[in-house]
Amino acid sequence: MTKLNLHLNSLIERILIVAMIAIVAVVTWQVFSRFILRSPSSYTEELARFLLMWIGVLGASYAYRTRAHLGLDLFYQKMVPTLRRKCTFIIELSVLITASCILVYGGSLLMMLSFELEQSSAALGINMGFVYAVLPLSGLLIVFNCVENIVNCLMNVMEES
Repeated sequence: MTKLNLHLNSLIERILIVAMIAIVAVVTWQVFSRFILRSPSSYTEELARFLLMWIGVLGASYAYRTRAHLGLDLFYQKMVPTLRRKCTFIIELSVLITASCILVYGGSLLMMLSFELEQSSAALGINMGFVYAVLPLSGLLIVFNCVENIVNCLMNVMEES
């Protein structure tokens, strides 16, 4: 599972790099066309907004995997190791439940509703279901990482026993 997870997160990292390059290019073109050419491009603002959404939500799942997300661990660091392991398990389980309910389930409902209603974006004309697809995708990545963290946590407890 770890090898698959490493390949998956490497792919997400590459996607995020490409998305960051794309958003820089799109915003640069938007500024150039608006202020230099005096003829603003109609699609760049919407594309930049959608790219920012994907970078933010997909980046959150990547940050969770690499433990680069913001966290207050003042009390956690002062705990004794046995309490710290229990706390880690509870935290991972809480994240698993939250990501499953909100991102996977809720995001899937939003995505499917957008496809059913054929809701499309104003400037690009793409179906909004593709834009909202980042929610269940990111949720699945977080759930996958949570399961791996929980398994590792349980294996560490078993090894110490």
